[in-house]
Amino acid sequence: MQSITINGSQRESVGKVATKALRNAGKVPCVLYGGDKPVHFSADERTFKDLVYTPNVYTAAIELDGQKFAAILQDIQFHPVSDKILHVDFYQLFDDKEVTMNIPVKLVGTSPGVLNGGSLRFTNRKLKVKALPANLPDFINADISKLRIGNKLYITELLNDDYTFMHPDNTVVVQVRTSRNAVADTEEDEEETAEAAE
Repeated sequence: MQSITINGSQRESVGKVATKALRNAGKVPCVLYGGDKPVHFSADERTFKDLVYTPNVYTAAIELDGQKFAAILQDIQFHPVSDKILHVDFYQLFDDKEVTMNIPVKLVGTSPGVLNGGSLRFTNRKLKVKALPANLPDFINADISKLRIGNKLYITELLNDDYTFMHPDNTVVVQVRTSRNAVADTEEDEEETAEAAE
């Protein structure tokens, strides 16, 4: 999985006054959990742009005063009016410890059902997976090239040895539903038409 570097500096004081001063200076207070003890630090708000405002998912390489930590974004708080980032929580990654992340789904191929007027319902654009950090994918490919009208693509068809899905087996990732202007596109209908012609 691709990584984005966050350069920050450790915080000595974590009270309300210090936090307000940080925000006024364009900094975001952050906490890194998962290690021996929480690490409090701050980073420039602009450094979060590529990590937060994107449909993609990245790990974070946090650099603090010469120390480096691999982490994932765990929680983020925005100002209710201005949408400015108020606080960010990170979770530290370890090579031998599995972690859970929401990974975006990427549709591959063209659905015959959609070509015949069916409506594509892409209900699960992100899926929660559990894996070792080295096995976390950038995205999950979902092949829709065999989906006809009425067909569904279940999560069981996307299984991978590198990670485990944290969803029930009957989870529908994408489906093709009929619509008013849809034409029949099933193989059975084609066979019946041929028989009627004889």
